[in-house]
Amino acid sequence: MSDTPFGFGLPPEEPDDGDEGKKKDQQSGGGQGPANPFGFGGLPGAGGFGGPGGPGADNPFAAMFGSLNPTDLGAAFQQLGQMLSYEGGPVNWDMAKQIARQTVSQGTADGTKDASVGPAERTAVQEAVRLADLWLDDATSLPSGAGTAVAWSRAEWVEATLPAWQELVDPVAERVGTAMGDVLPEEMQAMAGPLIGMMRSMGGAMFGTQIGQAVGVLAGEVVGSTDIGLPLGPAGKAALLPVNIETFGKDLGVPKEEVRLYLALREAAHQRLFAHVPWLRSHLFGAVDGYARGIKVDTAKLEDVVGQFDPQNPEQLQDALQQGMFQPEDTPEQKAALARLETALALVEGWVDAVVHAAAKPRLSSADALRETLRRRRASGGPAEQTFATLIGLELRPRRLRDASRLWASLTDARGVDGRDALWAHPDMLPTATDLDDPDGFVHREQIDFSELDKMLGEAAGGSGEKPNLKKDDDGKGDDTE
Repeated sequence: MSDTPFGFGLPPEEPDDGDEGKKKDQQSGGGQGPANPFGFGGLPGAGGFGGPGGPGADNPFAAMFGSLNPTDLGAAFQQLGQMLSYEGGPVNWDMAKQIARQTVSQGTADGTKDASVGPAERTAVQEAVRLADLWLDDATSLPSGAGTAVAWSRAEWVEATLPAWQELVDPVAERVGTAMGDVLPEEMQAMAGPLIGMMRSMGGAMFGTQIGQAVGVLAGEVVGSTDIGLPLGPAGKAALLPVNIETFGKDLGVPKEEVRLYLALREAAHQRLFAHVPWLRSHLFGAVDGYARGIKVDTAKLEDVVGQFDPQNPEQLQDALQQGMFQPEDTPEQKAALARLETALALVEGWVDAVVHAAAKPRLSSADALRETLRRRRASGGPAEQTFATLIGLELRPRRLRDASRLWASLTDARGVDGRDALWAHPDMLPTATDLDDPDGFVHREQIDFSELDKMLGEAAGGSGEKPNLKKDDDGKGDDTE
């Protein structure tokens, strides 16, 4: 997990001419990185404002604008105007989409460019998802969850997943973005109102820029709508990205059709799970929201900075922001939310891995090789996943994928497909992090049928219309009432 949600500064840019010294100068002069929480030291694509003691320290705008040609200057002023005029939520999502689309249009590091999906590719994806759903019918009791199958370009993936990113990121950005106003005395809030409003506008734009860059990079790597274990696309729509599937399978020595079909199996399996386990999506997104609520700000340092701040001396703002006053702390709330999220993601990915392997193993000669490739891809994490971890401050790669996959496979052997999938009926029936340490103990533990239990409790309540409050006792079973 990154110690700095959102990175609190613009991600470093790759130098055009490979000059590392130039890259470092831009980063240090622009004040980018954790020491500069909102990245106020620079504007994207326009060099840096200049840090204390560096070029432009007395007149930060001169250092930024002095080296720009008229076209770049106009773009810089336009972007600055967007920052200052933004009055929406904690993230400027219009800017995020714009930056993400620009990032996608530049192509990936290996030179692969985005391209519109042709009719032949769309047909191939639809047929692969249709066949995958047929194979999955034998591997899981959950019915198909994909009402439609679509082939997306990278730009289409950005457009379709932005609503989910907004739901994920806004709680974290909101908590961080309001931190300064929370610690200001009421009389100072009234005096510094315009300044705080400007900071929040610029913060929303900076967050939007960073999120746009991260989502744009992710678009160059993902192969579907559920790659990170969260449902990012519209419900019931299985999506694959042909251009990224081509890149993924290029050096594997596996026929392209098999690669596409295996990835279609994974996408279709995710769709079944999220479509027929109604509480799962809110459970995962709620863990992210719980993380946001656990963020703490160094209020002592912030109060000290604010107490010495002179509204008539705006140059102090840059120095204040470079003191790292928004560094979050590891709180019990955050740790609990992260543990809940990590375990849930491991169970989701482990179930998908086990189900897809059961469906693919008898039919695809490359099933084992593709399974191991995807496991290593998730375990190591590419640049996109590392960027996202820094951006949102949450590690979304389940560390315990193999443990969860073995547990689900053991459950299949012990209870059959129906018994295994029945555990998704209620969150309290699922394995816990401790159960992943002792899968055999969980597999052979007697489980409660919550649907039957609810029915019995309703009948027992009779005319009172009330049910006893079921809680877990010390042995982890829900057999105590209050």
